[in-house]
Formats: sequence, C-alpha cells, structure tokens
Amino acid sequence: MPLPTRASAMTEARGRTPILATTLLPGLGHLLIGSRASGSGLLAAWLALSGTAVFARDRIRVAWSGSLDDRIALVTLVAGLVLLWGGALYDVAVRRRRPRQPGGDSQWAIAGRRFRRSLPALAGLWILGALYLAALLAPFLSPYDPIALSNIVETSYLPPSFEHWLGTDRFGRDVLSRIIFGARISLAVGFIATAISITVGTLIGAVAGYAGGPIDGALMRFTDMVLSFPRLVLLLLMVALFEPSLTVIVLVLGLTQWPGTTRIVRGDVLSLREREFIQAGRALGFSHGRLVLRHLIPNVMAPIIVTATLGIGNTIVLEASLSFLSLGVPPPTPTWGEMVAGGRDNLIGAWWVSTFPGLVIVLVVLAFNLVGDGLRDALDPRLR
Repeated sequence: MPLPTRASAMTEARGRTPILATTLLPGLGHLLIGSRASGSGLLAAWLALSGTAVFARDRIRVAWSGSLDDRIALVTLVAGLVLLWGGALYDVAVRRRRPRQPGGDSQWAIAGRRFRRSLPALAGLWILGALYLAALLAPFLSPYDPIALSNIVETSYLPPSFEHWLGTDRFGRDVLSRIIFGARISLAVGFIATAISITVGTLIGAVAGYAGGPIDGALMRFTDMVLSFPRLVLLLLMVALFEPSLTVIVLVLGLTQWPGTTRIVRGDVLSLREREFIQAGRALGFSHGRLVLRHLIPNVMAPIIVTATLGIGNTIVLEASLSFLSLGVPPPTPTWGEMVAGGRDNLIGAWWVSTFPGLVIVLVVLAFNLVGDGLRDALDPRLR
C-alpha cells in the first residue's frame, strides 16, 4: 500500500505548487499549469503596479495627506495590487480545480472563451486597461506638474529628450505629463457620456418596441428628429448656450448620441415581444415594467454592449473636436483635443506638441474598435 500513498502525496504536492507560486508572484502559477495568456497578463500587471510603487515611493509616503487626486491614486494602487493577488490566487486554487460540466456553460461563458481567443481584441483590452490605470495613477506616473509654468524663455518648445521624453509646449509644460493627466478627462468623458447615451437609448428603444402603436410612432419620430440635426452643429449650439465645463460636456455628448442605440434596441424588442417567454409573463400577470426591465432588456444586452464599446471611441473623438475648437473643458485643465489645438500654430518647428496627443487619440479609438469587433464576433450566435 505505500505506492498509492506516495503517488497521492506527490499529486497533492504538485497541486499545491501553482498555489504557492501564485502566492509569491501572481501569474506564475498560471504559467505552471499551462495558462500562458492569463499568466502573462497577471504577471505583467503585477510588475507594472509594483514598479509604479517603487518608482513613486516618495510621493506615496505623502499621498494620503495630499490632494484628492493623490488619495485616489493611492487607493487605486493598493486596491489593484490586492485584487490582482487575491484574484490570481482564487483562480488557481478554486476555478482551475473545478471540473467543467459538459454542456453546462452559459452563453456568456461561451462568449468569454471566444473573446479570449481573439488576439486583436485582447490587445485592445490591455491597451485600454493600461490607459485607464495610468489615468487613475496620474499623480504617481507624471514626471512634472501638468499645469505648472516655469521660465518660458528657457523651457518653451523643448524637443523630446531624456529630461522631457515627449518635449514641452509653448508654455514649457511637459507634454508627457499633460497626456497622462489629459487621459483622465478624455477617458472619463467618453465612458460617462456613453453610459448616459446607452441608458437613454435603451429605455426609449425598449419602451417603443414593447408598446408599439402611437407610443412607438411618437418616440421614433422624435428619434428621427434628433438624428436629422448634424451632430457637430448641435453640439456647438448646446455648448455655446452654456458656459463650457466638464459637466456640460458630458451631458451634451451623452444626450445627443442615444438615437442609434434606440433604433437597435427597438428592432430587437419588436422581435422578442412576441416570443413565448413574454407571452408566459403576460399570462402570469407580470407588469409591463417588469417585462421590459427584467426580461426584454437583458435579452438585448449583446448588441447594447457592442454599441457602447464602439460609442466610447466616437465620444472621445467628439470631445477632442470640441476641445480643438476651444469649446471643451476650459484651460488650464489638459485634454488631448486642447493639446492638439495648442500645437497647430507651430506644426513644423514643434511637431511633437500635436503629434503625440493625436497618436494617443488614434490608439485609444483603435483599441475600442478592436474590443468592439471582438465582442461582436463573440456575442454573435451565427458565428459559433
């Protein structure tokens, strides 16, 4: 009997090895069990956050007694390290040892596996994750104050160098620091404004498709009326009527982009409202609100998610356009569109002032499009 005992002990020891490796370094355990994509991602994220903690250790010591931005960055850094370590350990210790039940995966689990097989979509997701993380950790990552002015004569339009990696603008402000802090405005505006437009568009489309008749006609004619106005002209008109601020920009962008979502949701709801599960809900006496919110909208979430992902990139471009026209967030708050506009008067002599913020905008929009395409392919049942 000693042989089975020894074999079981060796098997148990091999099972504990990934857990111990993950405890020491998140991602290492995943690499040991053959999960290269998850292991590499977790390991890269852990090293990036740990490197940030080492690089900004002097700022971290005084962060809690500093400004609100410093506190947010500190909480983000600590929470990121804890969540990465705990999530990696849980994934190795529990999920990897849980046997997969054949035929028991949900549609979302199947879509998740399809999405993870798309390398462009994963690349876009990692780019977005890195940019959002950099925006939250901006006080720790930026080498200089993005709005501080020094000796303009000596620091104006300095080319990229080891001291200023992306050069300086006409006021001597570091371009890299302004790009990092500008990500907070551009990415936040894109996310919040798209969330508003998706919420409004989903509710209007679901009500129009479910109610039908005169309500559907009235709501869709109103949607067509909003679509008939050129969006940029409508944005300029609304911004001109109010004093430019971050709140106004978010509301204006969010309340002018919902018609596209409304049409998509209405078309899907029209086909779903006659399905058997809706008829059964009506027979059981469910209210109209419950049928719409708990049964119809969850079944049209796939196209909504894809629309939201693609819409964020479009919103960021619109915000950059407003900032380029000096109708966005007022200075000296850095935004990518304002930075591009700031270098248009000296594109030849100081090309870096507009080029690098413009490249970041292109990179973000490309990343969102890659993620949106990956989600569309993963959630489309016709491609399975």
